[in-house]
Amino acid sequence: MAIPLRNTIYEKIKIAGSLTDSELSKSLIKAGISIPEDEFNKTLLNLEIYGLIKVTWLTKDERRIEISEKEEDEDEIEKQNMENLEKEYESGFPGVGQEEEIQE
Repeated sequence: MAIPLRNTIYEKIKIAGSLTDSELSKSLIKAGISIPEDEFNKTLLNLEIYGLIKVTWLTKDERRIEISEKEEDEDEIEKQNMENLEKEYESGFPGVGQEEEIQE
């Protein structure tokens, strides 16, 4: 099974961390992958839309391509706010979670 071109390009960028479009193109050619420029640009655009890479223009004809950094750490204040909201919500239901004794 062949690895999709998009995955191959993403892996090359991930390994390099940051490179120009010409460097990426040369790296693909060295790996034996030759693609037309329009297909190359389309693949970069798709990766950028998916939020995996960030493409910025360095000069009129040269672009810098780098891995997009995702914010995986949750904001501490936001985390505390969510905990408070959950406590307030639970406190709105008196007697829930407590066993009531029924006397006959």
